[in-house]
Amino acid sequence: MIAEPVETTVEVEFTRRRFTVTEYLRMAEVGLLAEDDRVELLWGEIAEMSPINIAHTSTLNRLVWVLTNALGKQAIVSVQNPVQLSGESLPQPDIAVLRFREDFYSEHHAQPEDILLLIEVADTSLSYDRRVKGALYGSAGVPDYWIVNLSARQIEVYREPRPDGYRTITIYAPGEMLSPLAFADVALNVREILGTSA
Repeated sequence: MIAEPVETTVEVEFTRRRFTVTEYLRMAEVGLLAEDDRVELLWGEIAEMSPINIAHTSTLNRLVWVLTNALGKQAIVSVQNPVQLSGESLPQPDIAVLRFREDFYSEHHAQPEDILLLIEVADTSLSYDRRVKGALYGSAGVPDYWIVNLSARQIEVYREPRPDGYRTITIYAPGEMLSPLAFADVALNVREILGTSA
């Protein structure tokens, strides 16, 4: 038996192909991305989104009901629709509370200056929503970002955006009230958003 030296591993650099929002939307138009594909464009890369389970759906339904009733005609509550944060990012937050516009954003997706609040409902996606989405939303200057943390039964509120995320986080638990930054006079009940525990 002859022993031969093992080749050392060499790092190989490769270039990732990044896409613009225009290219991404064109892929959907020509059928490369299907309408029911659960993907979004983040920093030029196409990312798969987590599957939606019953707890997520139920919480999202409650959030839509609570926000619509609380805000009335002051804002548009957009559900799982894209927002364009840059030329390379078109995420689909669970909820985007947008400045009211008569045309309901019929000409283009909402931009950072249109966004009053973004909300993600997190069960299996918690670390992703904290690290990836938090960095993305903060770097785009989104002033108010909430994560509805289903496993901990709390709402994490991120504010004071900066290039790598947010400067502050405040945790709200059932029994407490919280207000969207843009609507300080609107008090929302955390328990009403989270529902009763199983």
